[in-house]
Amino acid sequence: MLKEAGILFAITLIAGLLLGFVYELTKEPIRQQEEKAVQEACQAVFADAEHFEELDAYTPSAAQKLADTGITIGTVYEAQDASGTQLGYVIQTTTSEGYGGNIVLYVGIRLDGTVNDISILSISETPGLGMKAGDVLVPQFHNKNVKSFAYTKTGSTSDSEIDAISGATITTKAVTNAVNGSLLAFNDYVQGGAGNE
Repeated sequence: MLKEAGILFAITLIAGLLLGFVYELTKEPIRQQEEKAVQEACQAVFADAEHFEELDAYTPSAAQKLADTGITIGTVYEAQDASGTQLGYVIQTTTSEGYGGNIVLYVGIRLDGTVNDISILSISETPGLGMKAGDVLVPQFHNKNVKSFAYTKTGSTSDSEIDAISGATITTKAVTNAVNGSLLAFNDYVQGGAGNE
């Protein structure tokens, strides 16, 4: 009995040590890949920026407006050109309203409020429907300067309207609301409310 317990203990100890070794071995490459994905997402929404400076944690004055929306503002970056001149902001936004769970996207917004571009970093929607968001929805936000967006099923008639993906209204609504959340966060930064409360 003691012999079997000793063998089991030795196996558990060796397995634990191996897991710890593998974790230490892969921790840095995983971190580097995550940083690379973030940089690529930022570059995708601000192609003319040379540098992205991470700002202090977002403390929104618009918190009440976002409280019940399922939208969370994550990291905010200041987009800068090669000389360090500010071009705008890149705002990481997560919405829990997606059909298949959380959707994480990055929204690039110029200083005049124009949505430069958006990039979807993480999405798990229905293949053939909500997964079309990158191809169908993303281009519709490009270079639009509006206070907020609304989605429509009947065809957009203005810059503020986004054509819904056929059969994926939930995904369309989630992405549209997430971009609107980013615009609220942007207005906080422009008005000097974020990070200064």
